[in-house]
Amino acid sequence: MNRLASMTERLAHRCTTWTGSSVAFALATASILAWAATGPFFQYSDSWQLVINTGTNLVTFLMVFLLQRAQNKDSLAIHVKLNELVAGLEGASNRLINVEDLTEAEVRRLHERYQRLQELAEREQKSTHSRSTEDAGATDSPLTKGKASHP
Repeated sequence: MNRLASMTERLAHRCTTWTGSSVAFALATASILAWAATGPFFQYSDSWQLVINTGTNLVTFLMVFLLQRAQNKDSLAIHVKLNELVAGLEGASNRLINVEDLTEAEVRRLHERYQRLQELAEREQKSTHSRSTEDAGATDSPLTKGKASHP
């Protein structure tokens, strides 16, 4: 199973890379132009139209999965990089690591705390002064439930 997963990963990566290339775009454009040029020969029949419809549906179906795979991988890589920055930045709350795993409601509450923090900085006119989300109040944050202020 591990070998199959590895082979599938390599194939998906190659397909994603190739389909995003100029050559792939040129071939897709050439295919459409060739199909359009054959229209008069086939008298613009239903079968002629079915060829392009079937082809585009198949390509679209496969591309949805390739695009989702690429987006998932990129998103995960960005989260790992951001987690490394948060973990390595002195004074940053390590509780923000993996914040993407919170529920949507918890992320919204956290966002509201950062908005309050920004408003607090504006009132104090100290936009470069470092503050923690704890300074914004609200102890019901998903970040403060049962956790210490800073590890």
